[in-house]
Amino acid sequence: MIIEGYEGYMPELPEVETVRRGLAPSMEGAVIRHVELRRPDLRFAFPPDFAARLTNRRILGLSRRAKYLIAGLDDGASLLMHLGMSGSFRVIRQTGSQMPGDFHHERSQIPAHDHVVLHLEGPDGSASVIYNDPRRFGFMDLLSPSDGASNRFLSGLGIEPTGNEMGPDSIARLFDRKTSPLKAALLDQRLIAGLGNIYVCEALWEAGLSPLRQAQSIVGNGPARLGQRTRLADAIRDVIARAIAAGGSSLRDHRLTDGSLGYFQHCFSVYDREGEACRREGCGGTIERIVQSGRSTFHCRQCQK
Repeated sequence: MIIEGYEGYMPELPEVETVRRGLAPSMEGAVIRHVELRRPDLRFAFPPDFAARLTNRRILGLSRRAKYLIAGLDDGASLLMHLGMSGSFRVIRQTGSQMPGDFHHERSQIPAHDHVVLHLEGPDGSASVIYNDPRRFGFMDLLSPSDGASNRFLSGLGIEPTGNEMGPDSIARLFDRKTSPLKAALLDQRLIAGLGNIYVCEALWEAGLSPLRQAQSIVGNGPARLGQRTRLADAIRDVIARAIAAGGSSLRDHRLTDGSLGYFQHCFSVYDREGEACRREGCGGTIERIVQSGRSTFHCRQCQK
């Protein structure tokens, strides 16, 4: 079983949530009996005594914060994991590993790229969770019980786009006096954590808002601006929920836990549809591609104002 992001692209929140759900049955409740570190670092060096501090620790739960995976351990510490661009997890059991399905691209299973192996003993038997990363942009860290939100990777993160905080009031607070483009503000991880380029394009189209307008332009007490913020908050929630339900899958070769492809990419309304007719009923516009801060933005100038 392979659970992954796509090489060359940073996985987005729905992909990371799909990875979490795929790993949870093997990791939650299991004891880490042995840790193999096949190199001293990934993107960053492993913390001191990394393997020793994980050995014989039970994994109480596997959660997600933004695009990070967090395995809570029975001593109060947590294992923090990030896939980077080319990272993937492979779960192998004594009965063998399975990858049914047809794949658009093959992911790396070259042993030279298997950098970390967690040997687990769980309620359903033993398993090995292998982290493979050809480009080594992913990383792992250990959080002490007192580290938590003060950790260098987590401390500056904004609100969760799927959490209870996401709503018109929080958008007003976060975007107040922000003169940057609306799309840039949505991608700012210090404001809203976990949103990526693909789903921001989709949410803005669904909300009927231009990616070019200033973020502060939807802040205010009038009914029109309240309606804009409400539509945006609802669109963010809906787009992410649909992507997670579809298996997370913005990426052409993204695999679900059973090895099949994610197909949410076939349901995109705007992303990667340059030159095609806008799908909004009665619009009549055409999808355009522009570049903002080095990233492609897809939008319909006709109906996104």
